[in-house]
Amino acid sequence: MTADPADPLQALRVALARPLRPSSDYDLNPGTVLPPSRALRAAGVLVAFQTGRAGPDLVLTKRSSRLKHHPGQIAFPGGKVEPADDGPVGAALREASEEVGLPVASVQVLGVLPPHETVTGFVCTPVVAQIVGPFRPVPEAGEVDEVFTVPLAHVARLSNYRIERRRWRGTWRAYWAVPYGPHYIWGATARMLRALAEAMADAGHADHG
Repeated sequence: MTADPADPLQALRVALARPLRPSSDYDLNPGTVLPPSRALRAAGVLVAFQTGRAGPDLVLTKRSSRLKHHPGQIAFPGGKVEPADDGPVGAALREASEEVGLPVASVQVLGVLPPHETVTGFVCTPVVAQIVGPFRPVPEAGEVDEVFTVPLAHVARLSNYRIERRRWRGTWRAYWAVPYGPHYIWGATARMLRALAEAMADAGHADHG
């Protein structure tokens, strides 16, 4: 497909239209034994891109250091699916509105990645979207310390990802990381971004690195 300079997210659209491989927090830890009867909670996160100075930029958050779960970590806007939500897509849009002040009317959903299982017991659907209307970030008090952006070009380059390890619940666990400037992007967020980068690379629109 010939690149369309008028559509900076064309590579994403092409990748999302192809069969996609699932991902999980256990990809780098194949020896993990998961109980087949485990209860997983549904969640949705918004992988939203806006127009940046040199191309599309991804919107991410730094969670509040005062939170009980994952304090200070880098994350997508999103959260668990509530009964009133229209599935994971609805949850991702609602949470983005609450966490960073992104109006639902300013978002165009491009597609979804396969659900991602996390070590914290969620099955999380990444909802890939384009911000097409006004957006002035407003971090949710007590939940979000910072809203920042990362170029799509950075997270689409597979060579920017590295495997690291840390102790978790008494054992060593390997995970993906894709640092950007002062922001250490790792764990489930990095793995879902790598899944997107892999899809783009498979479609021939990104560096295989």
